[in-house]
Amino acid sequence: MTAHILVIDDDPVQRRLLKNMIERSGHVAHMAENGRAGLDLLDRKGGLINVILLDLMMPEMNGSAFLEALAERENTIPVIVQTGQGGIETVVMAMRAGAFDFVVKPVSPERLNVAVGNALKMDQREGRGRGGRRHRSETVHFDDIVSASPEMLRVIELGRRAAQSNIPVVLEGESGVGKEMVARAIQAASDRAHKPFVTVNCGAIPHNLVESILFGHEKGAFTGATERHTGKFMEADGGTLFLDEIGDLPLDVQVKLLRAVQQGEIETIGARFPQKVNVRLISATNRDLINEVREGRFREDLYYRLNVFPVTIPALRKRKEDIPVLVRAFVQRFAGEQKLARPLGVSAAAMALLTAYDWPGNIRQLENAIFRAVVLSEGAELTAADFPQIAAQVPGYGLAEDGAVTWESASQRTPEPAAETRLPSVYPDFRPNESPSAETGPENAIASVDKGGHVRKLADVEEELIRFALKFYHGQMSQVARKLGIGRSTLYRKLKDYGIDPDDPLKEAA
Repeated sequence: MTAHILVIDDDPVQRRLLKNMIERSGHVAHMAENGRAGLDLLDRKGGLINVILLDLMMPEMNGSAFLEALAERENTIPVIVQTGQGGIETVVMAMRAGAFDFVVKPVSPERLNVAVGNALKMDQREGRGRGGRRHRSETVHFDDIVSASPEMLRVIELGRRAAQSNIPVVLEGESGVGKEMVARAIQAASDRAHKPFVTVNCGAIPHNLVESILFGHEKGAFTGATERHTGKFMEADGGTLFLDEIGDLPLDVQVKLLRAVQQGEIETIGARFPQKVNVRLISATNRDLINEVREGRFREDLYYRLNVFPVTIPALRKRKEDIPVLVRAFVQRFAGEQKLARPLGVSAAAMALLTAYDWPGNIRQLENAIFRAVVLSEGAELTAADFPQIAAQVPGYGLAEDGAVTWESASQRTPEPAAETRLPSVYPDFRPNESPSAETGPENAIASVDKGGHVRKLADVEEELIRFALKFYHGQMSQVARKLGIGRSTLYRKLKDYGIDPDDPLKEAA
């Protein structure tokens, strides 16, 4: 489907880059240099535009004012906002104002295609919810993994490659990020798709039973062994064995696991001879396994046998682009499960609240929060008031006496001391009332001379100023570039030259 996409951005370089991306995807791009020009273009071609790609920081009429004007006109064209790294406050405000999705600058063609594709499908999604919650034993394919972030799209690509062979895979990531789902997708995309997929949570098994559960035992092998037991390895023969939380395996069991991986045979407890097995092994852990090796809790030889193809799944707080997509998917699924009389939507305020939260329990926590809200929902859409526990944990949000969720922007809140603007790596020993010098300086000062009393190199001062500006303006690229008096393309180039991470500007380059 060819779509007409309106790009509203004051930077001509960005407009040109976005135009090229859009046209390469087979769509038609329309350009506007600010919000006012965008509204004028909508007046002329409003019925033609399918999606709006909106910059937030612009002269004359910025992105927030444009969204307000769009709401007043009751225009329902989906809007994708662009934001700099770390500008979550502006993202919250944009989502509250009705934005459909957001992308982080500089956006990749893949991420832009996903965002535009989701926006184009918005009208079609209303009645397409899945008819119930997926059972853990059901087949999962990579297409079932809902994502819009470049990080997760990379995980999916690595998973597809891993599925083409029997290479051992280790899935790393925090609890709740979806490691088992990725493991099932690898199995479904492999030549073992119709073979057994057996899951073992190594952290949930008593240590004295781990060996028996994994490798099985013969009748009478030990006290209480009244029957022969087939272990998980034999159950998974020909298929895939998924060892979750493998870092919890006892050391003595790790020895037998190493033999199973190396030689493809297991030793059943009480059996006279080893047994051959054909098992594809996928492991998962929320621990740093190499640190476990250093601490002597995990065998080094087993680590290198298992860690042939590591895949790291990022936490949800590090890929917030996925939150709006996941929320809509979960709402549709659970609305179908509850057999609601009509499709259930999500208000802009609720989406902004969910996007602002860091989700320490990751996707599992988000899924449970949406499930609870859908079950208790009464209106045609979920609102911020349906997530009181989340609102209580997000700065700027609160709970009124009547249970309603309240919110105030950063400009309305009394500013706290700007501790985040301090540069500890530059002035670690500064104390108030001291005069700035080559070795110490006030919180927002940059030294002109080094410890030897010589004028510092211009490049060093420039790098330090850029790091300070990124921290001071919370990673909002447009504002940083404007205050520094340079173009955003120049800013991006300097970030690359100095090895500065926009998400953590105080972190020194490796």
